Amino acid sequence: MSKRGAGRSTGYADAYGSGVLSRRPLSYLKLWKTGAYQQQNGGKPAVRADTTLIDYKEKWLVSYVLIAADIMALELSFGIAYLLRSVFSGLFPVSLGVPNYAGIAIGVLFLPLFFAFAGLYPGYLLSSVERLRRRVYITASVFGLLIAWDLLVQGGTWSRSILLATGALSLLFTPLLQAIARQLLIVLGHWGTPAILIGAGTVGQRVARVLSDDKELGVMPIGFLHHDPFSWGGSVQGVPVVGSLDLAPELADRATLAIVSAPDIPENKLADICAALPFPKVIVVPDLAGLQSLWVEPRDFSGVLGLEINRSLMRLSHRIMKRSLDYAVAIPALLTALPVIAFAALAIKLVSPGPVFYRQMRQGFGDREFAVLKLRTMHVDAEQRLQDYLDADPRRKNEWERFYKLKNDPRIIPFIGKFLRQSSMDELPQLWNVLRGDMSVVGPRPFPAYHLRAFDSNFRALRKSVPPGLTGLWQVQRRSEGDVAVQQELDDYYIRNWSLWLDFHILLRTVAAVTVGRGAK
Repeated sequence: MSKRGAGRSTGYADAYGSGVLSRRPLSYLKLWKTGAYQQQNGGKPAVRADTTLIDYKEKWLVSYVLIAADIMALELSFGIAYLLRSVFSGLFPVSLGVPNYAGIAIGVLFLPLFFAFAGLYPGYLLSSVERLRRRVYITASVFGLLIAWDLLVQGGTWSRSILLATGALSLLFTPLLQAIARQLLIVLGHWGTPAILIGAGTVGQRVARVLSDDKELGVMPIGFLHHDPFSWGGSVQGVPVVGSLDLAPELADRATLAIVSAPDIPENKLADICAALPFPKVIVVPDLAGLQSLWVEPRDFSGVLGLEINRSLMRLSHRIMKRSLDYAVAIPALLTALPVIAFAALAIKLVSPGPVFYRQMRQGFGDREFAVLKLRTMHVDAEQRLQDYLDADPRRKNEWERFYKLKNDPRIIPFIGKFLRQSSMDELPQLWNVLRGDMSVVGPRPFPAYHLRAFDSNFRALRKSVPPGLTGLWQVQRRSEGDVAVQQELDDYYIRNWSLWLDFHILLRTVAAVTVGRGAK
């Protein structure tokens, strides 16, 4: 190992453990050498990594856990459907016997087989949105086949109410138990396939950060290979830089995937290097920051690679579907929320004099302003309290200008105000804004004018192209933990990659976030 590499700590430590890579005789690619590399190391690459690499065979352990979670979810769905049918048996003219439901309990067990064919076990490299899309399609298709089998082959022996209820509940419980199983595997250090990152430049650093933030993707970066010898032995985004590309054969049996940052490799060498990399999978990441990444398909133009970008929000049919989703969610949600809103309004009135509701002008679709409606959680003299609080300590002002939120906000009404904000119940009246067409259920949050001024002009223009939302990607991923830069990054991603599947994913994450109390602070 080079002296430079031996004398510097990588600082790499995460949930996957720690250890040292062993040294073995090397065979070199000889495709990416520099004069500095040869001069300092005499052509002998150095290895430096403080991490234990997960054996790829563990993917079968992960798959077994996920399959078990699906079986539990499916049988739980069947059990609840059966209980509901039994409770409301008086509404049905036909009594149930074992032949009416036993086949359903067995038939649903075919679902994991189709999930496996769809690549959901273990499902590495699939985004949460894509996993949800595949699960919904497969679940609907399999239950459609079960209904057809019962009608055409068995003559309608099975209870249709139990079969339909089992299918509906499966759409809820299978993603839920899968999410719990994945989080358990992540905590125990058994989730993820090891990957080598080629190139530690701007794109490579961005890839490492994304993989670190979104562990559900299942890609575990264990080391960088980079051409700059001065970076060897250090770390980038917490991932050790283990040496030059010559080390690829040394790491081939320790990683299943190589992610190549195209801008870090000479254009005339990219094809040769990718062809020579000894990994089962190679992913090339170009520098296309800001470009849509979901629903992009590769196209071959006689040897020229093209990317087809589907602009979902430009299709009238998709806009109609999104608006239909708004009504489908907002109408029953508002009817259910009315007693909660009334109780909260009474509590506000008892604690703080003044109006129950708070209205503030916000920017909407196409730069149209509208009055956003909220339950009042602040004192009536909130602005003066805020100014006095910020003037008293420069650190508080810095916190405000970075997040536009405060951990100890002096404007909040005691007890009820804090509870409503942390539970997000203060935003329930905005369901009326959704029904009026001012907002959508899912979208970038409508910010006040002072907050919008913190964003650059291009992003402010982009925000105007979609309706603001009651909930959004920023709320479910980072909420109060994300500063202005994080808000812009996540909202930009949502707008450019919108689809109904992304909306469904955010709605499910919103329910989970509110349930565990990850509301605004």
